[in-house]
Amino acid sequence: MESDYAIIGGGVVGLSVAWGLLQRGRSVTVLDGDDGSFRASRGNFGLVWVQSKGMKQPAYARWSQRSATAWANFAASLREATGFDAALEQKGGYDLHFSDETLAETVAQYEILKAKLGGDYPYEILGHNELRREEPEVGPKVAGAILHHQDGHANPLKLLRGLAAGVRGNGGTVLNGKTVDTVTRDSSFRINCSDGTVVEANKLVLAAGLGSAALGPKLGFKAPIRPQRGQVLITEKLPRILNRPSLIARQVDEGGIQIGATNEEVGFNDKVTAKGLAGLAAEAIAAYPILAKAQLVRSWGALRVLSPDGLPIYQESPEMPGAFLVTCHSGITLAAAHASFLPDWLEKTNTAPDLEVFSEDRFALS
Repeated sequence: MESDYAIIGGGVVGLSVAWGLLQRGRSVTVLDGDDGSFRASRGNFGLVWVQSKGMKQPAYARWSQRSATAWANFAASLREATGFDAALEQKGGYDLHFSDETLAETVAQYEILKAKLGGDYPYEILGHNELRREEPEVGPKVAGAILHHQDGHANPLKLLRGLAAGVRGNGGTVLNGKTVDTVTRDSSFRINCSDGTVVEANKLVLAAGLGSAALGPKLGFKAPIRPQRGQVLITEKLPRILNRPSLIARQVDEGGIQIGATNEEVGFNDKVTAKGLAGLAAEAIAAYPILAKAQLVRSWGALRVLSPDGLPIYQESPEMPGAFLVTCHSGITLAAAHASFLPDWLEKTNTAPDLEVFSEDRFALS
């Protein structure tokens, strides 16, 4: 089985890259893990989010903005090709604050970032009364919010299904239930799986999320990736009560309210805890008191994929040229960039984005 590209990892990141490469006429084989694999693509919060990203690295803010701007065309092309609607809603999102002090502190940081971005950081500050006009269900404990106009949200499961259908529909191959044992390189890459499957490709993209931590060093990458648990809650389906998403809660296209998420350093433990869920519920009710009456129908924990500084990693292997590591914790936000712009970086075209700041060189002294 030979392809121009083999992509190890069939989550949103890997499939977005595969979709983009197929749009450019490349042949692609995607190797996906089994149902026991840790899958951030099935457990994330579904935000297409710009604000607060890149506070210490403006290049990350610009990359997130570029992807957010491309999301509408990305979603439309996927819907046209597959019939799957990712349910993108992009009319801004809130960073809610329970005190004037934290609101002012965050605004000061945003102004610094805005200056570094040349003024391209479209947000506004809403006091409590202004916010209530936009979101009538906001509670009295909320002092105000930052409304960033590039933010939005989507349905991550519909996106994942659409990408898988799009890759297959465009002639790509998706092999599920595969565990990669070894990768060798001669005139091409030879990928050997534990069940005997062998895939050969001219280039290789490692986009296996947390699985990249073990496989990456075998391909010449540092791959300093760690898990971070996030717990979330889902309510029953409700009439529309939230007009825009926030970092505390969002109303999904099917009507339920998704509440989240925790940030916990607990290794590879993706279980939910009473303490974690209670904390989420309390914060959600403080922000939106009407949620105290909502019935909870589901909860789960999922593991984020984080580098030491929280930024993406885009790296070609110094030991196996033609092998690339692609990993990030914002797979939904960056899906449009991974489909629309990253293939040019993989192909080294004249229009390739400059991603040097996201290379593993930044960990050289770690």
